[in-house]
Order: sequence, then C-alpha cells, then structure tokens
Amino acid sequence: MVELSSKVLIVDGDIDTRTEISAYLTQQGVEVFCASNGKQMDSMLEQDTFHLLLLELKLNGEDGLAICRRLRQANNNIPIVLKSNQCDEIDRIIGLEIGADDFLPQPCNQRELLARIHAVIRRKAPRVNLTPKQNSDEFHFGEFTLNLSTRKMYRGKNVIALTSSEFAIMQVFAKHPTEPLSREKLASLTRGREHLCSNRAIDVQISRLRRLIEIDSTNPDFIQTVWGLGYVFIPDSIKRKAMAS
Repeated sequence: MVELSSKVLIVDGDIDTRTEISAYLTQQGVEVFCASNGKQMDSMLEQDTFHLLLLELKLNGEDGLAICRRLRQANNNIPIVLKSNQCDEIDRIIGLEIGADDFLPQPCNQRELLARIHAVIRRKAPRVNLTPKQNSDEFHFGEFTLNLSTRKMYRGKNVIALTSSEFAIMQVFAKHPTEPLSREKLASLTRGREHLCSNRAIDVQISRLRRLIEIDSTNPDFIQTVWGLGYVFIPDSIKRKAMAS
C-alpha cells in the first residue's frame, strides 16, 4: 500500500473517472486531489506539493502529452503516470520519451493502478537529494568508473572491454540514474530515432553488461528490470543513501 502521506493529483476531464479513481485510492490510504484540466492543475501545483501526477492523455485544451512536455521543459520533476483508453503505441512511446514515468492503458484493474503508483513513487522518492556527485568526465558506481571523455569503463584500474553500443547504453544510464527507461527510449538515446534497434538487441546488450558488472547477473543490483517497460540503473551510492534514510 502507498504510504498515508502520499499525495496524488489526478488530472482528468471526466468527472465519473475522477470520482471512481479518487474513491479507490482514498480507501487505500492515498491523499487524493483532482483537477479537470491543465489550468486547474497549474494552480494546484503552485499551492501545494504532490508525490505524483496521474495525468489523462486526452484532455480538452492542452492534452496530457503537452502538459507532460511543458512540465519537464520547466524542470519540474514531479513523477508522472499517463493514462488513456484512447491511445496507440506511438502515444505511449512519445509519453515515455518526453519524461513520463509510466503509461497505463485504460481501463485497468484498480489494484494494478495502485501498484504502478506505488512503484513510481518508490523509484522517484530519493531522486531529489540522492543524485551521486560526479565530475563532468567520470561516473562512479560500486568499484566501477565510467569515463565519458575517453569512452572507457574501469573496474579499479583495469579496463573493461565494451562495444560502442554497450558503452552508449552505460552512458545513457549514467546520465539518467534511477529513471526507468523503455527499450524504445534506450534505443533512441543511444542510436537516434533513425537507427532504432530492436528490443531483442537491447536485451542482449543488457545481458552482456550485467555479466560484466553484476555479482549475480540473474539478480542484478545496478541494471534492474522494470517489468512491462524496460530497465532502470541504480548506482549503489544512491542505494546506500536510500537504505540509510
């Protein structure tokens, strides 16, 4: 269950949907607030702090994708879960690419909705003050160092051989720690949209990276699977601080 202190802002133009979701989440101990459009949402965000934004894709006026893009361009890192019962795959991909943390097709089981909200809040909670300190050229995690200027990765003083694709994935992870990334977004960030590689190719590269950096590649600590989405990179410095907090 989401902690009692969790505050969720639902943005949905359909009053019946807002009422149904709000009633269920409230029963589960979530403090729920509602807005019918982007303008009302902006007013509420100015007045209060929320742990998560549950944002409908299809809204009158400014739609959910536009709102998500605007918030991210303004460096607003509030966790965002997009939802819609009228979307295609490209909407889901675009939503994740512009900064949504999850995308939930509707209708869905209410327990799944709660679980997704719980998972996003848990993943995003430590990000505000738990970003590891890195210089502009090196990223450190565990006993590893990723040098972004020389494009090499080290375990201690020993160089670990990486292909260009594997290094590109590690570079993306280093720049997006604790951010769940879809396979499509990983492919886009590493190769560009015109060179999207298959999900299978991404999975193969992740498997090789896990064998190189994980103590147990079948139970990874650094590169974890986000079921139904893709992967998330958890530097151990962040994990230790999160455990200690």
